[in-house]
Amino acid sequence: MRVVDFQRTLLLMRSVRATIRMMTLVGVLAVAGGAVSYSAGPAQVGQDAAAAPRVLKVEGAVATSLTLTPEDLAKMPRATATLTSDGTTVTYEGVLLYDVLAKAGWQFGRGMTGKGMASYVAATARDGYQVIFTMAELDPMFAGEKVLIADKADGAALPGREMPFRVVAPGDKMHARSIYSVVKLEVVRLRP
Repeated sequence: MRVVDFQRTLLLMRSVRATIRMMTLVGVLAVAGGAVSYSAGPAQVGQDAAAAPRVLKVEGAVATSLTLTPEDLAKMPRATATLTSDGTTVTYEGVLLYDVLAKAGWQFGRGMTGKGMASYVAATARDGYQVIFTMAELDPMFAGEKVLIADKADGAALPGREMPFRVVAPGDKMHARSIYSVVKLEVVRLRP
């Protein structure tokens, strides 16, 4: 095979791979059924978030799957946490992630040792963004991080784009896991 033919073949293969990637992306967007909108401005996104159902699903490797509303969280033990970003400090109020998972029946403490140590919770935002917390970092008998599922900011309802709930991880040096518009918590046990 000549060098020129090899180079043409290589370029053709790259073009085919790029086409397949693009077709896959188009297929994913089509399956999403319009859930992704590139034309919505910030005001529209806030309106859509405020109009969406305000529930938090807790599922996966828990004894009881839950669908929690702000009213359900208001009846649970409350906690606060502050985040400072770009010179602005906000005080969030809500329920500790630990308490939410305990309500769903997750066994912390000695009940988590052994296979339970290879477990985590994935928090998923409305747009599909996910963050992970290990169960040991949430458990007071281990690291005891105070991660909050917030429903209020500075004493008022969350801003529209942060609804229905926000994860607040004040112990993180970067706030990449303090995600907003959280709609699902899924517990995953890696070793059944």
